[in-house]
Amino acid sequence: MDLSEQEVDLFGDLEFENEDTHKKEEDSQQSSSSSSSSSSGGSSSSYSSSNRSSSGGAGSGSGSDSSGGGSVSGGAAGGDGGGRAVAGAEEVEEEEDNGEVKSSYYNQQYGYDDDYNVVEEDKDLFGSDNEEYIKTQIASPFPVPVLPQPPPRNTNNPSRGGFGRGGRWQNDRGGAGILPRPGGPGPFAQRQNYGYGSKFYAPRNDERFVSELKFSKSEETLSRKVIAFQEPSELGCYSRVESGEVYFDDSSLRLFKRLITEDVGADLNQGFDTFIEKKDLGSQGFGDLLACIRSKNIPLQNMHFVTYRNNLNKILATAYLRHEPWEMGVHKRKGVVYLDVHKLPERPQSELDRRRCYWGYCFETLATEDPTRDDGEGIHDVNANVEYCSVIKTKLGAHRILMGAEMDCCDSTDEGRRFYVELKTSRELDYHTEERFEREKLLKFWIQSFLAGVPYIVIGYRDDSGRLVRTERLRTKDITHRVKMKNYWQGGVCLAFADEVLCWLYGTVKENEDYILQFAAPFTRLELLQAQSCPQEITDHVQQL
Repeated sequence: MDLSEQEVDLFGDLEFENEDTHKKEEDSQQSSSSSSSSSSGGSSSSYSSSNRSSSGGAGSGSGSDSSGGGSVSGGAAGGDGGGRAVAGAEEVEEEEDNGEVKSSYYNQQYGYDDDYNVVEEDKDLFGSDNEEYIKTQIASPFPVPVLPQPPPRNTNNPSRGGFGRGGRWQNDRGGAGILPRPGGPGPFAQRQNYGYGSKFYAPRNDERFVSELKFSKSEETLSRKVIAFQEPSELGCYSRVESGEVYFDDSSLRLFKRLITEDVGADLNQGFDTFIEKKDLGSQGFGDLLACIRSKNIPLQNMHFVTYRNNLNKILATAYLRHEPWEMGVHKRKGVVYLDVHKLPERPQSELDRRRCYWGYCFETLATEDPTRDDGEGIHDVNANVEYCSVIKTKLGAHRILMGAEMDCCDSTDEGRRFYVELKTSRELDYHTEERFEREKLLKFWIQSFLAGVPYIVIGYRDDSGRLVRTERLRTKDITHRVKMKNYWQGGVCLAFADEVLCWLYGTVKENEDYILQFAAPFTRLELLQAQSCPQEITDHVQQL
């Protein structure tokens, strides 16, 4: 329905039917007001009757049926057969008296007399002439009502009274209330912070607690901010080989195989028995990044943050993904904040978990050129410790960032310009999994590639048995257009959220002090905790500058 094509009376149906009716009613009002000047006490009822009689003629002249209309409350018009008709408040008479406008609709609706300026003689309820009051019995014949007991007071949140976690969602009989409890079972699963904000979470009783950043700004607020992001620029690189040694070159960088579609149908389980899993290097890996910075003589005087891309991935993704915990080390030295990667404890991996992890490494091997592997030779001896890392400079908002980013492979244009390609694997999509893939996985894919300036992502889709079903090449800049049409997430919101976090973080940490930045349950804020020590790799790096 197009509301613009209809005339809507915002104040109700208070209009008169025609101008003639309006004139007749004004005449009747003037004649009735002159006769009411000498009335008092009991004469007020006769005035009301004459007024209604005179206005009844105007009502009948306009085509209204006075005898079949609604009754007027108050009793003064009870015997007025030719009085004014009020049928469902469709016709309303307005009287003007002493500069005041009176609506007879509200008078009838709420029991007000039309001539509310005429006051009847008050009866003294406590006088001897009131026989009904004198006959009132001392003891009431009616039983005293028993009120139901109120529900027990909620002590978890006393400041919110009975409207907290147990108030209005239950009735006075101890059962379920009319409205379903938001956190209860059934289709109404509890939303995050439903009914109360993050301000009701007091800081934990942790002596290490320093500061917190509450998620108080909505997606709409963050979307209004326009955060500039500088095009990433590569300043250096380093390679880790099979032996674990690090070289400041691109010897471990692999070339993308453009004919990857020929491998559709390949079994990604091949070579699993000889797979060499990735070792957890801890802060040693961060030390390799810092050593590369020193070897390339990259100046740090104007830098605000030095980190791996993985830490920035976590911060940007937290704008939408509020269920994945993480933490990182924060150490400020000579005006530069170093963000060290912390790996949270994980549950023991099953055989299927290890295989799924291997499927990703196997696809990377299939999608890259390997001069040591003959045509038709199977995959074997996949070593997850071999890696190539690019050292990139960029700027997010006002924050200058120097980061290390592991790259899967590269390709080149016809002019010979080299660019990087990100390789990913995913389970084949169907109707039930496509939305979650676009909401969560594509968000992570986009953040990881966008931050490092990677223009292309190649995804290998596999089935549950680990067989490659198909491949897809995505342009990084096209991902945001794909999800924007569905209103899943916005890249600008991620950048605005990261800018808020980095501003708070850099302004809170102090020189030569160590912290831990964590995101944990109930997932409503970031917490900054005091740390006891600084990794030796950062200390040695600062001394060698």
